[in-house]
Amino acid sequence: MLLAVLTLLIAQACVLAAHVRVSWNVGYLNISRDGYSIWKAVGVNGTLPIAPIYVDEGDILELNVYNSLDKPISVHSHGLFFKNATYYDGAGMVTECGIPPNESFTYIIDTGGQTGTFWIHGHHHSELSDGLRAPFIIREKVPAVQYDEDILIALEDWQRMRADDLTNLQQSVPLASLGPNNPTALINGINGNTTQPIHFVPGRRYRLRVVSMSGTYWFKVRLPGHTLEIIEGDGTDTEPAVVDGLDLCPGQRYSVLVTAHNTDAFNYAFNVTFYSKFFNQIAGLDPRHYEIPLVYRPNALTRKFPVVEDSELTWSDDFALVPRDKQPLLAPVDRQIVLTEREHDHENGIGSADIAFGDYAYSPGLVPSLFTALTTGALAGESAVYGPQANAFVVQHMHVVEIVLNNPNNRYHSFHMHGHAFQIVEVGGRCDATP
Repeated sequence: MLLAVLTLLIAQACVLAAHVRVSWNVGYLNISRDGYSIWKAVGVNGTLPIAPIYVDEGDILELNVYNSLDKPISVHSHGLFFKNATYYDGAGMVTECGIPPNESFTYIIDTGGQTGTFWIHGHHHSELSDGLRAPFIIREKVPAVQYDEDILIALEDWQRMRADDLTNLQQSVPLASLGPNNPTALINGINGNTTQPIHFVPGRRYRLRVVSMSGTYWFKVRLPGHTLEIIEGDGTDTEPAVVDGLDLCPGQRYSVLVTAHNTDAFNYAFNVTFYSKFFNQIAGLDPRHYEIPLVYRPNALTRKFPVVEDSELTWSDDFALVPRDKQPLLAPVDRQIVLTEREHDHENGIGSADIAFGDYAYSPGLVPSLFTALTTGALAGESAVYGPQANAFVVQHMHVVEIVLNNPNNRYHSFHMHGHAFQIVEVGGRCDATP
């Protein structure tokens, strides 16, 4: 009898978890995504945008990637932990060598223990900014909150030329001579000025998954006339937090609940502001404003609202969010690492400065850092073995590490740590014992 019960449990577990197989042939294609410029972008299976990937909690995604480019590539699943499987993380020359041209590699992505809104992107050269990016959604088997429909809002920044060409230009002439940096916001894969309407049905409750797949630009999102209730930030379920709008840095994601009005008397607008915190803003070009129709009924009048200054609104704030699991503050701290952002000017004084933590701007080594850690024996515990350009820190397994980030420069910079979800305990003097 016990054997029969165990067999039944194993069979049920196999039914609950599925293997989802997705194949990507990564190659070049000449395309205009903004309606202005045509250049050689990076797409998948001959098209852009790349289709979102949806799996259910506990599923295993098998992502087979064939490289049709003329240089190595790697693919990173942004926000996934890869516990005991770091070699599938996809960070080029950190956890892998990269996929050579005309070769393939299969990433095995176990979603066990994680749900929420993520994305997948190139992580070896500049493939991300050239188009190699797609939303990755892990749906809960039993949602913590109930809603009627899931709507995905994917945000991208799109330059007027390939990322490598833009970087080479920025590094070869004085920045002042470049003129305005003038990218376009892509919303659900196309120019935000021509994005298809979002449709609401009166009385229904929607989960909007907003994912910024941007390389350098920020986004603000509002639905005037509606209440936004944050329930997830970067793959972490949160206690409900009511805001007027979302402010997303590159790579950031939120899920919000929105309850539609009970009448279809009016249509509304879904407002997106596209702006820079890396570069000087230029009136008329930065910020840019996009208005997407939020349709309750075709041909209904669009309800207008008075213009409100951003400073008068409540915006999303990571520091104010409370995780639903209410994990206690990690303590005691075993080690503190202080990182101060520095700008290293080029020797000739030309071009934009390199950003670094320490004396050297990061550059990839000849051997992936993970391979060095696995093959150098006791020396793997010495940071010097990874080379000065790596700025490596070696920490002990299960130690609590406090990272202090200092930015004395006049440019904002987002921060992302592969394979971890960290607690935010202090920001600019604001301190909280319940992160």
